[in-house]
Amino acid sequence: MRHRQAIALAAVALVGLTGCDGPDPNNLETYYDDPAPTPPTSAPVVTEAPVSPAKAAPATPQGPDLGELAQDALLSDADVAEEGVQPASGEASGCLADASATSRTATWRYPSGSVLSHRVAAYPDRAVAGVVADADCAGKPVSVPAQAGVERQRAWCEGKTCTVLLAKGRLVSGLTVSASTEARAVDAAKRLLPAMAAKLAAQP
Repeated sequence: MRHRQAIALAAVALVGLTGCDGPDPNNLETYYDDPAPTPPTSAPVVTEAPVSPAKAAPATPQGPDLGELAQDALLSDADVAEEGVQPASGEASGCLADASATSRTATWRYPSGSVLSHRVAAYPDRAVAGVVADADCAGKPVSVPAQAGVERQRAWCEGKTCTVLLAKGRLVSGLTVSASTEARAVDAAKRLLPAMAAKLAAQP
């Protein structure tokens, strides 16, 4: 009797052990069970390359200063020294008194009282050859030697005052001589024309 009980207990224990071993590989109902879902992997972090700020546009180069151009083309005391004149105050008159964006003027006086004036006017947005061509100076046209390096040239005399206008680039250079006679005024203008034209032609 005790032997049968021992055999029965051993059989029960064996069944219990085989029932805990997990799914039977021959049992189709458990062999194809879906595996436990794995947690989704986190999405890769996308790092954007820093965008460099746009470079500032290069500054547009500015043109030459018109005031400096006019000053550089103006006759100096040394240029008129051979005339025996002395610096004097006063503004150019007549054809040289027209309005312009920028101008420079120099005036000298002869020992006799005659007056020499030089004015250089800068026109930033006008054709200076046209300015000279359209100038309406009083008096009669006179002939003076043509000067190299200029775009337009004209001369007039009204009584004892003579005016010469030269144009080049953006500048109009005007010389006025008021003397005791027209002939002396013309002669003085002719003597100063080469220096006047050379200074004007040297400007950009």
